[in-house]
Amino acid sequence: ADIISTVEFNHTGELLATGDKGGRVVIFQREQESKNQIHRRGEYNVYSTFQSHEPEFDYLKSLEIEEKINKIRWLPQQNAAYFLLSTNDKTVKLWKVSERDKRPEGYNLKDEEGRLRDPATITTLRVPVLRPMDLMVEATPRRVFANAHTYHINSISVNSDYETYMSADDLRINLWNFEITNQSFNIVDIKPANMEELTEVITAAEFHPHHCNTFVYSSSKGTIRLCDMRASALCDRHTKFFEEPEDPSNRSFFSEIISSISDVKFSHSGRYIMTRDYLTVKVWDLNMENRPIETYQVHDYLRSKLCSLYENDCIFDKFECVWNGSDSVIMTGSYNNFFRMFDRNTKRDVTLEASRENSKPRAILKPRKVCVGGKRRKDEISVDSLDFSKKILHTAWHPSENIIAVAATNNLYIFQDKVN
Repeated sequence: ADIISTVEFNHTGELLATGDKGGRVVIFQREQESKNQIHRRGEYNVYSTFQSHEPEFDYLKSLEIEEKINKIRWLPQQNAAYFLLSTNDKTVKLWKVSERDKRPEGYNLKDEEGRLRDPATITTLRVPVLRPMDLMVEATPRRVFANAHTYHINSISVNSDYETYMSADDLRINLWNFEITNQSFNIVDIKPANMEELTEVITAAEFHPHHCNTFVYSSSKGTIRLCDMRASALCDRHTKFFEEPEDPSNRSFFSEIISSISDVKFSHSGRYIMTRDYLTVKVWDLNMENRPIETYQVHDYLRSKLCSLYENDCIFDKFECVWNGSDSVIMTGSYNNFFRMFDRNTKRDVTLEASRENSKPRAILKPRKVCVGGKRRKDEISVDSLDFSKKILHTAWHPSENIIAVAATNNLYIFQDKVN
């Protein structure tokens, strides 16, 4: 139940939320004192924990709906409270997280225990006062958006107008208004009339960071569609279609599975899209549809291992990818608790490991190398001894600083860059 299933910084980076398989959301807050101390600026402590979703049962379909949190998305802060969206397979909830450090005292109609007093016994009127109390962080569900998805929700994305958001499942994308819970607009529907003709499913979707009419969604066939909601109410006809032609020499039984896109993310600038498939991360320019402008090999040494990865189902793992605050570095996870970083300017890349052994506070992470066949150097790890049960699927990058959060199964690691 405590396996982490999503990680997300808020817009300032002061808060970091994680969701887990047991339906809980844990919010971490950055230590205020540590912000001025350069060596401790990546210190976060638990701020609030609450149960977001409970397991349910769909009696019509005889299906269990698990409580696992698939995605969390923060709304920009407008007042003292924080708001976030969390979703499981079927239901999206809007949560308000607020602080209370005062309590009212001195009621006229209630005694100190909260029992109602007989009005006949009240001879004087008191003015209630607010007294300080220990800080309490409360999470309350403000909206519940349910009953709109036949299939499992894989993405939610808040629009840049902050009035609407979308939720995507395998075959449909719905547009919601934050104020209206009982209806949503269906903006994409790829369900064929005959389900036997189904050839692809939606794997991820995201709104453009600045243009509220534009969004992208990716498919299990390795394609990305950019849609414009100004063109028509139902965006089944895309505006742009991004696809890389397949190299026939690389064609194999697994080609279709490994080309499925597991994550799609707009850059902060809105100029680029990043996509993650099983073996690579690709960066696309919105102005060029026929091929990506950059392709990074995440773990090409697994190409020879696809057969055993298919047998143990690892080939279907859905890795996420993230940009740093300036869009110059991208990060994504791999197996053996490794995660990869690619610098788009210098073209340098590094493999790092998130594990208990090497993550003592202030310890510096050593780059890791995987060797394929031949002689193995002392500090290298053989591809045959990688642990495929330890995988980093979910990562997050602070919006403005070099602080990253990496979820490795049921552990959350927070790293910051080295300060000389």
